[in-house]
Parts: sequence; structure tokens; C-alpha cells
Amino acid sequence: MASPILITGASQRIGFAFAMHCLENNTPVIATYRTHRPAVETLKAAGARCIHADFATNEGIDAFIDTVKQETATLRAIIHNASDWMPERADSDPAEVMAAMMQIHSMTPYRINLACRHLLENSGATTDIVHMTDYVVEKGSAKHIAYAASKAALDNLTRSFARLLAPNVKVNSVAPSLIMFNEGDSEAYREKTLKKSLLGIAPGEAAAVQTLQFLLDNRYITGRSIGLDGGRPLV
Repeated sequence: MASPILITGASQRIGFAFAMHCLENNTPVIATYRTHRPAVETLKAAGARCIHADFATNEGIDAFIDTVKQETATLRAIIHNASDWMPERADSDPAEVMAAMMQIHSMTPYRINLACRHLLENSGATTDIVHMTDYVVEKGSAKHIAYAASKAALDNLTRSFARLLAPNVKVNSVAPSLIMFNEGDSEAYREKTLKKSLLGIAPGEAAAVQTLQFLLDNRYITGRSIGLDGGRPLV
């Protein structure tokens, strides 16, 4: 049986779309979720092994790693998609915001990569780690400072793990911007936001799915970040 792809944060948006893509192409999937949404049942019905995981604590990461090791002896890839988006607010503790963002975006991938590297190396073929970062890694964010810093840390982990795990494991990142709007976004907001990129579209999850599959298929890319932003840095 083929080695599964581990996808964190797979109960919505890009994580869910890529998990379904893998399953539709007969690739086994281990999917994590923090909040039980209807998509979790959809994934289970399609054949995914769904694991509730709380990455907010080191104990939660430990429990998840133990579960994965019980589930499989090999992995084809790890897609680090789990994320949170906490802004700085007047009523929030900056230390707590930074700790929470670093925990989910850098500590969790760091620990999972180290603990599960042998599952990737045991597959007998070239395998992959992909970190989902963000366009804000390049420019920062005045309203989400800790979030941007934690995604920048994840971007740096890409290069460190690429060096550590070569040549058998390729490690790359995808830095998206405006893949899709949220329900309730106003027409004025959508129009303003679309003007921030050269291509002027919100392409939907399919663009991210194509990019992730490209990285898994390409034997000669490691330690790189793929900007999935419609040319936004050039505007």
C-alpha cells in the first residue's frame, strides 16, 4: 500500500481541498483537525484517517506524534497547513499572542519534522515536507505582527530542514496571498483587495492544490519558497 500523506489543518480551505485531491487520486491521507466541521466526515467517508489534534500545547503535539507512529511506518509527505490568525488587540497580552503564533506555526512543524523524519526516510523513495507560510513573510504586517513573525520562522525552517534531510527528503514552502475570500466579505473589500495583485483574481483552492502537487512531483526543488500571490510583490 502507498505511503500516506500527512496534512495538518485539513478540515477546511486549502488543507481540505488537497486532502480530497490526494484521496481522489488513490493516495492515502492522514488528516488532522482542531475543530470538528462537516468536512471531517467528508474526509472520513472518502477514506482519510482523521485525527483530532491540539497543537496549542507541547503535550498535544506529543500525543499527536505518538498517534501517527502507531498509524503508519512510512510517510510520503507532510503538509504543514494548520494555522491560526491572531491579531494584536488592546485587550490581548502580546506575550500570549506571540507564544500562540510561534507554537502553531513554528514549534509544531519543527517538532513533527524531527519526530517523523524516519517515517519519511523509511518510504524507500524521495519524499517531501511542505510548509504553508504566507505572503506577509516578505513585507510584515502592522495588524498581525506575531502571525507574520511566526510564518517567517516557518519560512526559515524550510531552508534548515532542506539542508538536514537532503537528499532523500525535499523541503519547500508555499507562500499564498488571497487564494479565496471569506463568506461575508463585502463587495467593496473584494474589489479593493483584488487590485493588490497583478493578476487581479482570487483563484480558489485549486491553485494551491496544483502548486502542492507540482512540488511533490518535481525531483529537483528543495529549500525554496513558492510565492502563490498573483504577482502581488510587483504592485
